[in-house]
Amino acid sequence: MGKLDARMSDVRSIELDNAFYVEDGSWIESLTVSTTTDFDPDELVADVSGVDLVYSREIPTGPTGVTVQRLMLVANESYPFVLGIVLRREAIPNRLVLQGEEMNLVITVQDWEQFRALADDIQDSLGQFELESMNQIETPGEPLDGGRLSEVLITKLADEQLTVLETAYNMGYFDVPREATAQDVADRLDISQSTFSERLRTAERSLFDLVYGSRD
Repeated sequence: MGKLDARMSDVRSIELDNAFYVEDGSWIESLTVSTTTDFDPDELVADVSGVDLVYSREIPTGPTGVTVQRLMLVANESYPFVLGIVLRREAIPNRLVLQGEEMNLVITVQDWEQFRALADDIQDSLGQFELESMNQIETPGEPLDGGRLSEVLITKLADEQLTVLETAYNMGYFDVPREATAQDVADRLDISQSTFSERLRTAERSLFDLVYGSRD
């Protein structure tokens, strides 16, 4: 986010909508970029090291004088920006927005001790932390807006592929260590293990084609 902000003029905000880890330090990142001037997403990332543009779409805003584009990038980095600090403390990132030199975070934590530890980590890593407000809620807040990344994946992957990936993910098949075996997921889907493995490989190949296809 910081790399893109430094390359653009008249940026109002860059919001990290979601981040999806692929492999070998590569992340799929969904960003919403708001500016007061038009910009070309391809030119924006053309010379940024370790970043490739996969998808872009302009969001209609009417006669507001503001240009909003949704970008999906493949970025090679240890963790996307401040997200790593949040995740290592097992907090839920609800919203991450870069505005100028300030990063505004909306985060759900379990208790005061977890908040203090997270605040200390941010202070130590970034040099400054300021609490604007705090609210007590009954249920955890929703994590980063997965719907914005999903809108891309849903249009590119077949329903069968999405079902296999979602079921395997929800059951912990991709966790380390795994919380579910291939047979567990196959049973949930009411298919054989060999059929599950075949569908999973097909879905993963389609996903990787989406991620890496723009590099050709």
